[in-house]
Amino acid sequence: MRVLGIETSCDETAAAIVDNGSELVSNKVSSSMKLQAKYGGVVPEIAARMQLETIIPVIEDSLKQAKSDWRDIDAIAVTYGAGLGGSLLIGVLSARTLAILKNKPLIPVNHVLGHVYANFIKHTSLAGYKISKDEIQFPFLAAIISGGHTQLVLFEDYLTYRLLGRTQDDAIGEAFDKVAKILGLPYPGGPSISNLAKTGDPKRYKLPKARVSKYDFSFSGLKTAVLRLSQDQIGENYDFPSYKLSERLSETQKADIAASFEFIAVNTLIDKLNEAVKEFNPRCVLLAGGVAANSLLRDTLKESLLCPLIMPDPKLCTDNAAMVAALGGWHVKLNSPLADPYSLTIEPNLSM
Repeated sequence: MRVLGIETSCDETAAAIVDNGSELVSNKVSSSMKLQAKYGGVVPEIAARMQLETIIPVIEDSLKQAKSDWRDIDAIAVTYGAGLGGSLLIGVLSARTLAILKNKPLIPVNHVLGHVYANFIKHTSLAGYKISKDEIQFPFLAAIISGGHTQLVLFEDYLTYRLLGRTQDDAIGEAFDKVAKILGLPYPGGPSISNLAKTGDPKRYKLPKARVSKYDFSFSGLKTAVLRLSQDQIGENYDFPSYKLSERLSETQKADIAASFEFIAVNTLIDKLNEAVKEFNPRCVLLAGGVAANSLLRDTLKESLLCPLIMPDPKLCTDNAAMVAALGGWHVKLNSPLADPYSLTIEPNLSM
């Protein structure tokens, strides 16, 4: 079963081919991130316009990398939610059209669930990937952590799962982006914070961990604490504008604030994960989503997690079509309903 995946939920335009839900054959991504960075975040109209221009070339590049043509493709999987409405439309309408023209089954994929299935990719001949060979066993606990999502999910089977907890306000990736703006760091905030934090002291400032219900998260208070700390460090009141803070903070202060913030954010995740491991006794924990590429999180979890850890290659953590194609392959294996290519609609607010 060779599945072509298409992903356009945010600012990436991605196409990938995966065999049998587990072998990565091709993976192509075109991103408008450099253009978005000029505005300090994703501008939906710019993202959709770039995707309209790049969607067909990216699909063609994916087929070329796989040394395949349309006769080799057994099905098309596409993200139909969650995401930006205009961006989702580009991917879904392209997939619908191709499914009709090429007479291929169409598989609708939940973007958030797709992140989990990046871990089910176990083989590739492509250069530059470090793929975990560890067997995924049920039940497993998934930590889905990105710019839009922070949630713990217990999987009893492939498509049978229970949401244990989620963020009550900002997702962890969103908090990284907002703290990066306070410190005057470029978008995206996650890598910028992590790079700066390597030169800082994570114990220099004491920042709070949110107190919420057992497996839920909250990062809004931590973000505000960073704002107040930054204002205090330059001797200004709380009405001092956040966009002027980076001009007054020293490089040492910025590095220490970044390190202290990252330390608390990462350990908040780890504390919740270990609590869930103790209660539900999963066979393993799967990391998923863009923040799963964070090196401090990965290194700390390897040392402190109370059960086996499985992580995708960092290139498969951020938005990509490989995860979409992998999940599409498993939908076929599990006889999930196919989509009607004449009527599939987008669902920007789709949840698990």
